[in-house]
Amino acid sequence: MKHTTSGIPSQSRITLLCLAALTIMSGATVAPSLPALQQYFSGTPNSDLWSRLVVTLPALSIALCAPLAGWIADRHGRLQLLKAALVLYGLSGLLALFQDSLAGILTSRLLLGVAVAGTMTSVTALVGDYFSREQRLTYLSQQSTFISIGGVVFLTLGGLLASLHWRAPFAIYLLALLLVPAVKIFLWEPMRVRPFKHRDPKKEKQDNPLAFYALLAAATLNSLAFTLIPTQIPFYLREIEISSPSLIAMAIASSNVMGAIASLLIYRRARNRLGVLGVFVASFTIMAASFGLLAGAENLTEIVAFIALYGLGMGTLIPHIFSTALESAPESKRGKTAGFLTTGIFLGQFISPFISQPWIDKMGYSSAFSSMALILMFAASSAALIYIIKIKKNSHWHILPGWDRETDPTGKVFLLSAR
Repeated sequence: MKHTTSGIPSQSRITLLCLAALTIMSGATVAPSLPALQQYFSGTPNSDLWSRLVVTLPALSIALCAPLAGWIADRHGRLQLLKAALVLYGLSGLLALFQDSLAGILTSRLLLGVAVAGTMTSVTALVGDYFSREQRLTYLSQQSTFISIGGVVFLTLGGLLASLHWRAPFAIYLLALLLVPAVKIFLWEPMRVRPFKHRDPKKEKQDNPLAFYALLAAATLNSLAFTLIPTQIPFYLREIEISSPSLIAMAIASSNVMGAIASLLIYRRARNRLGVLGVFVASFTIMAASFGLLAGAENLTEIVAFIALYGLGMGTLIPHIFSTALESAPESKRGKTAGFLTTGIFLGQFISPFISQPWIDKMGYSSAFSSMALILMFAASSAALIYIIKIKKNSHWHILPGWDRETDPTGKVFLLSAR
C-alpha cells in the first residue's frame, strides 16, 4: 500500500469514514430508547433530567479529555491513541448492557466519552495529515455525508432494537471493536508526526487565535442547538401522542438525511460561491428558520420537515468548520486544534439539556425552540455584519494565515483578521 498525502488508498479512506461515524453513533443509537429508559427508572429522583443525560453525558468527558487527547496525538502519534480509544469504546457499551441503575449507566457513558475524545481527535488530526487542502474539502464533504447517513442507520437500528428492549441499543457500541484490525492494516502514522522535536516553528503557519475562537463558538452553538433534537424531540412527540420508537427515530433522522445531501451536493458549491463568511451566514440563517418553524409545529409531518430543514444548514456548517480549522492549524498543532474543536462541539452537547430542560419545564417547548431560533439568528447576523464591513472597506482580511487572492481559488477573501 502506497502511503502518500496526495492520494490515500480507498481502503484507508473508507476506514477513516467508518471511524468518523462512531461520533454520531455515541448519542444517536440510544436516543429512541430514552422514553422507555425514563419510565423504567421513574422511581429515581430527577429521572427526567438524568435520562436525558444518557445521550449527552459522554459529551462532558469528551470536552474534558479532548485537549489531552490532542496533546497525546501530537507528541506520541495518532494510531496508538486511536486503537486504545476503539477498545474502550466497545467495552463501555458492553458495560452499559449489564447496569441496573441510572448511576451505573451514566458511568459507562462517561467512559464512552473518553473513548470518543480519543477517536475523534486522532481521526481529525489524521485527516489534516493525509490530505492536501482541496482534497480535504472533498473528503470532509464525504465525511459529513457519511456521518449523516450513519446517524440515520444508527437511529433506525436503535429504534428497532429499542422496540425489543430499551437496553438493546447499547450492544451496537461493540461494533467499534471490529475497526481495530482495519486501523492496524489500512492506516499509518504520518512521517511528519514522528519527528516532533525537530520541527522548526518558524517554517510553520502561525496561530490565528481570533479566527479559531470564532470557529470554536460556531461549533459549540451548533452542537447546543442540534442536541435539542435527540434529547427533546422524543418527549415533544410524546406530548402529541406519538410514542413509537421507530417514528421517533424517523423524526430525528430527518436532519441526518438532509445533512447528508447538503454535505455531499451543496457544501463545496456554497463555499466557492459564498466564501468563508457567507457559508456561516447562510447556515446559521437556515438553522434559525428551522427552530422558528418548529416552535409552531403541530403534527408529525411538520416536525419531520422542520427538523430536516435544520439538517440542511448543519450539513454545510459542519464540514465548513472542520475544513477551515484544519487549514489554519500549524502541522505540529493539528492534534491540539482537533482536541479543542472536539471540546467545543461536545461542550455544546453537554450543556444543552441543562439550558433547555429548565426552560421547557417553565415555558414549554415552543418558547425554548423560539429562543434557540433567536440565538442562531444572532450568530448569522454577527457573521453577516463582518461580511458587510469587509466588503465596504475592501480590505485584505483573512481567516486563514497566508490566504490571499493568489492562493484562494475563488478569488474571494472573506475573512476575519487583518494581515
